[in-house]
Amino acid sequence: MYQTILTEVADGVGMITLNRGERHNAFDDVLVAELTQAIDVMEKNAGVRVLVLSSTGKSFCAGADLNWMRRAADYSDEDNLRDARALAEMLRRLAQCPKPTIARVQGAAHAGGVGLVACCDIAVTVFDAQFSLPEVRLGIIPATISPYVMQAMGERHARRYMLTAERFSAAAAYRLGLVHELVADAAALDDAIAELVDALLKNAPGALAECKSLMAAVAGQPLSPVLGEETAQRIMRVRASTEGREGMRAFLEKRAPGWQGQ
Repeated sequence: MYQTILTEVADGVGMITLNRGERHNAFDDVLVAELTQAIDVMEKNAGVRVLVLSSTGKSFCAGADLNWMRRAADYSDEDNLRDARALAEMLRRLAQCPKPTIARVQGAAHAGGVGLVACCDIAVTVFDAQFSLPEVRLGIIPATISPYVMQAMGERHARRYMLTAERFSAAAAYRLGLVHELVADAAALDDAIAELVDALLKNAPGALAECKSLMAAVAGQPLSPVLGEETAQRIMRVRASTEGREGMRAFLEKRAPGWQGQ
């Protein structure tokens, strides 16, 4: 049976692959639901310490499927809102996954595809990938992806590309902060992902989750005694954790911590 989402777990890495290459991995209601479920399964799997989001075919993700958009044009407000909420929830689950997430961008990312890239903690792309936020050209807006895209690219850059709908290169995506690394081809892409995974697996799983929670809590907050107290409480709690104690002992004893053997 044809599957729109492929999943694989090996050596601490969970791989979720969008498998609608013939449709440029465009979203429809089925893919959104299955991707949400896949993220949930990976999040709950204790054997998964890093999550990689990838795609088959020439494109990473072209955004919303045209057939889905045609159906949505005849939806009631209630049905449209249901679909929009499902998409927003999928993006939230990816962005707030407590495990490190990596986007493996092997081709073009448009509209919601840019949203997926922005939701991941780290993004690596091939040099010839193209990106765009074309919603206004279709008479709609990049609503559900906007918080993540603006956070990744910054408001000033997002204003330009959300309003002009123009395409931009992988080099521009790198300059804007949407992606972290540019590589020549698919082989180099896999090598870069492997290096990132190796680096992440050296780190304590609980500390990674706590670090992601910390960044979400302090981002955009004004410097204040309240924020200082929040960070002090967090480091106090983590230092006293099993991982925190093991990490300090391993450092002082000049050995690898226990989680590196997992």
